[in-house]
Amino acid sequence: MKKILTGCILLLALSTLAPARAALQHDVIEYRDGDTVLQGYMVRREEMKGEAPGILVIHDWNGLGDYEKKRADMLAELGFVAFALDIYGKGVRPTTPQESGAQAGKYRADRALLRRRAQAGLQVLRNSPLSDNNRLAAIGYCFGGGAALELARSGAEIRGVVSFHGNLDTPNANDAKNIKGSVLVLHGADDPHVPADQVAAFREEMRGAKVDWQLISYGNAVHAFTVPEAGNDPSTGVAYNEKADKRSWQAMQQFFGEIFAR
Repeated sequence: MKKILTGCILLLALSTLAPARAALQHDVIEYRDGDTVLQGYMVRREEMKGEAPGILVIHDWNGLGDYEKKRADMLAELGFVAFALDIYGKGVRPTTPQESGAQAGKYRADRALLRRRAQAGLQVLRNSPLSDNNRLAAIGYCFGGGAALELARSGAEIRGVVSFHGNLDTPNANDAKNIKGSVLVLHGADDPHVPADQVAAFREEMRGAKVDWQLISYGNAVHAFTVPEAGNDPSTGVAYNEKADKRSWQAMQQFFGEIFAR
């Protein structure tokens, strides 16, 4: 008993001496898809010396902004190299729901273009001297969640993708046979923007292609459940849910632990 108590006291002492949040190195990266200039955000721990798993972060329909940069920072604090890509193009940052819908609609209507933009961002991450090219993954939010799934369906050489409250539909379900990694979908059970028939079709798509996939549905959660700025009224169909936000982030970390251990 004395040894157990001594160990507990030692752990408590160490926890009070825990270091401050890791210092991060941020870089704005310009890159191209053909003639289109894109501008993304790379982040890592300053003290990093060797290679680390790389995580691609794909933005929601508003384009690359503070929310995705914050998530990239959170990933870097966990020890990953994170790159928040730019689907829309340098300086294309919608400011109204109408503008966001128009931009997102352009790429949802042209999945080949969406996949190409995602692949361009992945290549930037792959080119980083600090990212381990054998341990790459992608995550995305809302529009970006659907884009992460399209990246997987394109046959990208990555260990896995994570969709947070993303759309699950795709023009050609047979493309799921191209998926080389694992898939984790984190879904609001009451999300009206991703209805039950779309979820059912996704399940059949994954089963048909024999993908290693998981789908976690969070009760009482609607669309954008990880976004505090979404408000707190689920009746609108878009709202923040703190429990689902925390649980989904933990599920992502467990998923990464599995796929990067292979």
